[in-house]
Amino acid sequence: MRVQEVPHVVLVHGLWFRQQWLHWLALRLKDAGFVTKGFGYATTQVPLETSAERLFELCRRDFPRGAHLVGHSLGGLLILQMLRDSGWDRPGHLLFLGTPLAGSAVARRAAQWPGADTLLGHSIGPLAEGERDWPPGRLAGMIAGTRPLGLGVLTGGLEKPHDGTVSVAETRHPGLDAHIQLPVSHSGMLFSPAVARQAIGFLTRGRFSPVTET
Repeated sequence: MRVQEVPHVVLVHGLWFRQQWLHWLALRLKDAGFVTKGFGYATTQVPLETSAERLFELCRRDFPRGAHLVGHSLGGLLILQMLRDSGWDRPGHLLFLGTPLAGSAVARRAAQWPGADTLLGHSIGPLAEGERDWPPGRLAGMIAGTRPLGLGVLTGGLEKPHDGTVSVAETRHPGLDAHIQLPVSHSGMLFSPAVARQAIGFLTRGRFSPVTET
């Protein structure tokens, strides 16, 4: 799909983040011709199903002709929850940034910490379990990071390669149409020009560009 066919992008942040974390990615998408809108939600205090209802209402109200959906980490699981619960069928690609579709080892380990109910709240289940169902008829891509800087160090390590929080293996899913690895950390991918370029390419052309080793 060309940008002019689906010019809108909804950006959904991850655990403990806010919409402001997506500012630089949004700016680069806007420079490429997209119209972006961030979706904010309480990542630990509200069940994912409740946030999914709000995301659906936003999409149904503001984007009746469709929108691409981009989710970072837990945000990707929220997008899939919304599509599963609502059946929203407007056009648009799905793009995930470091989303643990196969479930997060870090979340499962952190769930054993004292105070985990407060720290992770309602995100524990979705992050630990990942996503088994898959929405039909949508082109879906994943950008995974391989720079090991993040929470994984504190929870006993991760299978390599990983982005410090999510392993590359955890980002894989048979429903994905495209998967690419970039040398960025879990948080750093939100500020990376390379991630933005690949995101623009996928949303515009439905594919990633080959990664050149430097």
